[in-house]
Amino acid sequence: MKLLPRLAAPVAALVLAGLTATACAPQTSDTSSGKDEKTGDLRVWLFQEVNNGPKAKVVDRAVAAYEKAHEGSKVDVQYIPVDSRAEKIKAAFNDPSSAPDVIEYGNTDTAGYVRDGGLADISKEFAAWDEAADTDEAARASVTVDGKTYGAPYFVGVRALYYRTDLFEKHSVAVPETLDEVAAAAKKIRKAEPGLYGIAVGGAYTYGAMPFLWAHGGGLAEEKDGAYTSTLADKKSQAGIAAYTDLFGPDNCPAAKCAQMGGNDTVTAFAAGKAGMAIGGDFSHQAMEDGKVKGKYAVVPLPGTEKGEIAPAFAGGNNLGVLKSTERRSLAVDLVKELAGKKAQSELFDAMGFLPTFTDTRAEAAAEEPFVKPFVQTLDAGATFVPASPAWARIDSSLVLPTMFQEIVSGRKDVAAASRDAAKKMDDAFASAG
Repeated sequence: MKLLPRLAAPVAALVLAGLTATACAPQTSDTSSGKDEKTGDLRVWLFQEVNNGPKAKVVDRAVAAYEKAHEGSKVDVQYIPVDSRAEKIKAAFNDPSSAPDVIEYGNTDTAGYVRDGGLADISKEFAAWDEAADTDEAARASVTVDGKTYGAPYFVGVRALYYRTDLFEKHSVAVPETLDEVAAAAKKIRKAEPGLYGIAVGGAYTYGAMPFLWAHGGGLAEEKDGAYTSTLADKKSQAGIAAYTDLFGPDNCPAAKCAQMGGNDTVTAFAAGKAGMAIGGDFSHQAMEDGKVKGKYAVVPLPGTEKGEIAPAFAGGNNLGVLKSTERRSLAVDLVKELAGKKAQSELFDAMGFLPTFTDTRAEAAAEEPFVKPFVQTLDAGATFVPASPAWARIDSSLVLPTMFQEIVSGRKDVAAASRDAAKKMDDAFASAG
């Protein structure tokens, strides 16, 4: 396998774009066709990449394999823009006559799309699929709602710690082995290089901040009997929030400059040589290779609170789902298995750099492409996912968490007050989602 130079933005764009698709959307009526015709053609909507050619070649091969195994069934693949896919997919849920049989969707959209009645429950087919046994737990969680499976994981993205090898050597800074050591290293770099951020952090960087909460034993929410309650105001979550927001200040990343920064901003700052460290994804690799830090950086898993621990990271990525309205359910499931199977995911990694969701396939990628290793280690250590509730889209699009971080780093509220207010907003969203 070979990681091609390509992946600066698309996975990040998909993950971030996938967070706002179904906020406050009304529940759709039951569009189930009740049919399962064994012949006929299929329509597929996949996301259009910035450089879509390599992806299309992988898809074409998988489609050819499907068509060879299903004589008389042809597949029409349409690549849709990511920015406008929310409206297009929602319309498809409401109008089965114009809907595809299979769609690609951001993994944080699962619960919302299930609530909207758009995705078919393929639990039995997924359980009977031999390859599914090797799907990692975080990826499996991203297609699961209330114990039922609503698709197949397509690829996964995760973040780790990028650091400047030249600066660490120049200033005798050891590679951090705990989150406290990350903070100490950041301050040492900042003191030695006042024009740089020790570690670039952002008040709007939700998925860069979450590992700090999870590493301290906190979290976003807990589920009981199908209902979610925010845990942001719990003591352990507050400890993680404090650890992250303490990185904002004149001794590392000044709040005036960093409070509004998002994930792309922090990656851009590091790639431009303006920071000693940054939390970036496997999908950030090409940005670094194209930047001033080329040849002067390395990546390790973001450490936890104790030496030897890896901070849990958010497992982003995309899934493939069968629409509830399809009249060719079995054929659609077979196509999903071909598109999201091990062979296709391995080829998609070769072509695009997207990490496979199968643990064995991903291990092969790490063995042949050393850069992938810290991201695979992070996933294998146990990545985490957002609450499987349709309310998450509203919570994210309402900027509940960035607002909390920004209130703290600006000094408007302390950690306790800001986390309580954010928890209430989350609970209101959970309640309204039903």
